Amino acid sequence: MGTMKLIGVGADGQASLPELYRRWIDESELLVGGERQLAMFPEYKGETIIIRRGLAELVERLRHETRNTVVLASGDPLFYGIGSYLAGKLPIDVYPAVSSVQWAFAKMGESWQDAAFVSVHGRPLTGLAQRVDGRRKVAILTDETNSPAAIARYLLEYGMTEYEAFVGEELGGPNERCRFFKLEEMAETEFLPLNIVILRQTAPGPIWPLGIDDDEFFQRKPDKGLITKKEIRVLSVSALRLRPDSVVWDIGTCTGSVAIEAAKIARDGAVFAIEKNEYDLEICRQNLRKFRVDITLVHGRAPDRLDEFADPDAIFIGGTSGAMSPLLDVCAKRLKKNGRIVINAATVETLAEAGRELRSRGFHVDITLAQVSRSKPILELTRFEALNPVYIMTAKREGDE
Repeated sequence: MGTMKLIGVGADGQASLPELYRRWIDESELLVGGERQLAMFPEYKGETIIIRRGLAELVERLRHETRNTVVLASGDPLFYGIGSYLAGKLPIDVYPAVSSVQWAFAKMGESWQDAAFVSVHGRPLTGLAQRVDGRRKVAILTDETNSPAAIARYLLEYGMTEYEAFVGEELGGPNERCRFFKLEEMAETEFLPLNIVILRQTAPGPIWPLGIDDDEFFQRKPDKGLITKKEIRVLSVSALRLRPDSVVWDIGTCTGSVAIEAAKIARDGAVFAIEKNEYDLEICRQNLRKFRVDITLVHGRAPDRLDEFADPDAIFIGGTSGAMSPLLDVCAKRLKKNGRIVINAATVETLAEAGRELRSRGFHVDITLAQVSRSKPILELTRFEALNPVYIMTAKREGDE
């Protein structure tokens, strides 16, 4: 049985490769890598395989390989590289080079153990706003579509002007270029395709802890009140049992208040929201920009369009528009194991119908009746004004944790 090694190579190819790694490559009989990596070893004598798309196909081929094999990757193969995929499926030893992230922070003269790391390489920008917001340093791996300029335009939409950006292009290579930018400048600049962006906070940004005051949200005028009130919202979001990577549905999102609070907790997950009223949809978009939350927001009447959403860990239902039964059919079918459905009911009729429909689908239902009063000044005294009572229903499948 031959040996299998995965070797990281810098942008300068052989120049900074340790002598031992070079010898392993020279002595191997099969060299595997992307076109760019293989082009760095033009004098190689053995057989080569170019990695294109299908990694599963490559694994099958290498699984039965008896020759000494070296797979080439860029930088540290275990940092958003092919290394974790291959190492999980093949007996392969990994030898990293300096990653583009290490290079970038070294060029900045900045420590990086306290940085957050995000890749938008080959994936949409959706959700980036809440992943960046509030973090002091963020390294972003880019691609040609999600270029530094596109990222700058995106962040400016959410008003994130407290960040400056460092862009390192072709780090460690002959065309290396390192520059600092204000986001407004970066939005207008063209870059070499191989680059990395580091965002660094130069001033504190706004902080929105759980339980954002109702008055902070844009709301329908003059008919205020179409918002899940703060106290009810906090209890409802708590009942969803969110994790940082949860996938959340908000059905009947209206102002977006629950979706926004959920997205700040599940910042590495995803939030999907639907709203039937076009006017409320525009208010919701304003709130998303203000609170720096990027979700998938669609116009429609659930259960229509829910097939466009990823399977959820948590579902919040603020309104059903009279379609309770077909809506819960979809929710029950799509909800992941150990998931939660939370329904806010303002009437006893909705409470009775939702309870009956949930139990008939194999859910255990807990109900909290929240009766909240807020203080109001009356001359030099204090009185209390009651909010509408709300039933908070939490449903989990029998047998789930």
